[in-house]
Amino acid sequence: QVQLVESGGGLVQTGGSLRLSCAASRSILSINTMGWYRQAPGKQRELVASVAGGGRTNYADSVKGRFTISRDNAKNTVYLQMNSLKPEDTAVYYCNAHLITRPGGDYWGQGTQVTVSS
Repeated sequence: QVQLVESGGGLVQTGGSLRLSCAASRSILSINTMGWYRQAPGKQRELVASVAGGGRTNYADSVKGRFTISRDNAKNTVYLQMNSLKPEDTAVYYCNAHLITRPGGDYWGQGTQVTVSS
């Protein structure tokens, strides 16, 4: 079992920055991959960024150069630093944990709203 709690969403102007946090209920060292997804109204949920246990990161093309995913193992927390925000970044952002070791499976946070005004 992994519980995830996101925070840090809010309203920001175009070009501004936000940092999202995802606090996990267990050591993130035991989680194979953690990632951030987002879902805008009427659209499918999409991967924004992910980080594997070994530190390898992946980003959606739309956010490369603007967003950075990072982790603080001592705090069991992953972050998404979002810079140069655009209105098209507006969505609910969800933290995800993919666990290969026991008990296994995918786990999701409750989501945090990010709104970017033009």
